[in-house]
Amino acid sequence: MLRREARLRREYLYRKAREEAQRAAYERKEKVRRALEENRLIPTELRREALALHGSLEFDDAGGEGVTNHVDDEYRWAGVEDPKVMITTSRDPSSRLKMFAKELKLVFPGAQRINRGRHEVGALVRACKANGVTDLIVIHEHRGTPVGFIVSHLPFGPTAYFTLCNVLMRHDIPDLGTVSEAKPHLIIHGFSSRLGKRVSDILRYLFPVPKEDSHRVITFANQNDYISFRHHVYRKTNHRNVELTEVGPRFELKYERDVAECRYHAQDPPDHLPEGTKRGGRGSHMERAVSCLFSHL
Repeated sequence: MLRREARLRREYLYRKAREEAQRAAYERKEKVRRALEENRLIPTELRREALALHGSLEFDDAGGEGVTNHVDDEYRWAGVEDPKVMITTSRDPSSRLKMFAKELKLVFPGAQRINRGRHEVGALVRACKANGVTDLIVIHEHRGTPVGFIVSHLPFGPTAYFTLCNVLMRHDIPDLGTVSEAKPHLIIHGFSSRLGKRVSDILRYLFPVPKEDSHRVITFANQNDYISFRHHVYRKTNHRNVELTEVGPRFELKYERDVAECRYHAQDPPDHLPEGTKRGGRGSHMERAVSCLFSHL
């Protein structure tokens, strides 16, 4: 397992190292192509290699979207396989944070929640990788109020950090409806920029592909860099009208930063593991705990 993780990581870093050269070559060819189409002079810095660049243009796919990169590989199985989401908290969580973690477990279909205990984040990541978990969510608090929401896509990222605000639990919402276990339809609004596309991918790929007859709707609406999360179920009262019922929770997310890759090495020496997570022939205690949670799926 350690050799496989190390090999996959080397291949991933090698692909990232080649991206810049491929992107630079693609941009040079695009400059030559635009100059020829608009009947303009070719830029001075490209005149020596213009013939070679023009010859390579014949083999480019006109329907492509440019040079692919490691971002394209991060979610290559999205829609093919359902995500496996693991939710945990910071150490020594309050009762309110535990309740919020339980409600988030209801939001993501098939998600599992694990007690943090004394385990380090590195041990959690290794255990999730060993059991095929696709996304790890860690929530933080300040004096009993949830304030941090970290999403890490495994095995190589991205890892995004969001600030939580205006958190409203299910029991705080009046006229609360019943939570459906169906796979939800998603409404993604206001993510038009390149960074917005990146953030929307991180959020929407936490959910599996829904069925057409699902009556559950989850909304991520971006306005002034604040992402509003709403969770509803609906029913048709007649052929024209639809009745929405909020089932909670309700909160706002503010995107802070994106770590391009997970920096927890699977080849770290066993001395870096906390007590009780030492590797053996049957795997660590944390790996066995994660495996038990997903064994019934």
